[in-house]
Amino acid sequence: MIINGSPRAPRSNSQKYAKIFQAKSPMPTEYFTITKNNHLELCKKMNDFTHVLLVFPLYADSIPVTLLNFLKTLEINSPSQKPKFCIMINCGFIEPNQNDIAVKMIQFFCQSQGYSFGSVLRIGSGEAILTTPFQKLVEWKIKKFSLAITKEKNVSLKVTMPLPKKVFVKASTKYWENYGKKNGITKEQMSIMDIEN
Repeated sequence: MIINGSPRAPRSNSQKYAKIFQAKSPMPTEYFTITKNNHLELCKKMNDFTHVLLVFPLYADSIPVTLLNFLKTLEINSPSQKPKFCIMINCGFIEPNQNDIAVKMIQFFCQSQGYSFGSVLRIGSGEAILTTPFQKLVEWKIKKFSLAITKEKNVSLKVTMPLPKKVFVKASTKYWENYGKKNGITKEQMSIMDIEN
């Protein structure tokens, strides 16, 4: 059972990573997204699966509120047969270890609720990696990750673009400046904390 915990699941990078996992996985998979109204349905569905793969982005060094709210529902609506949880998390930072706190949050949830915790794949450099030749690195790591889950081996994997931090920051800054320009927003406007105006 693959659950996309991104707040913008239908057009998210998490969806793209989940599709790569489905293509590489030797295990049969079913893909689901979290909506405001399907928490109980997903909790019941878990009874049909041995493994749950949570795929989500890092939000402010944490798990997204979409996923957090679902976990609150799951806490009081646990399936009778508890599956093993695995994680595939991505962040916009080049360092995959930026995902560590969010991973620990899911580990804590599993420990406190009696779920087994399995493999983890931390992806750095966010959406950028999917639009470069480095996408092959992600695909290879996802394949390794899916094989580990299939073989019941608990692994902790990481992948990112093999670039110096300075080069990555320069390229990402240029990307966001151009993105802002496309939407009529200047670099100065993006640098202020006021997001209401």
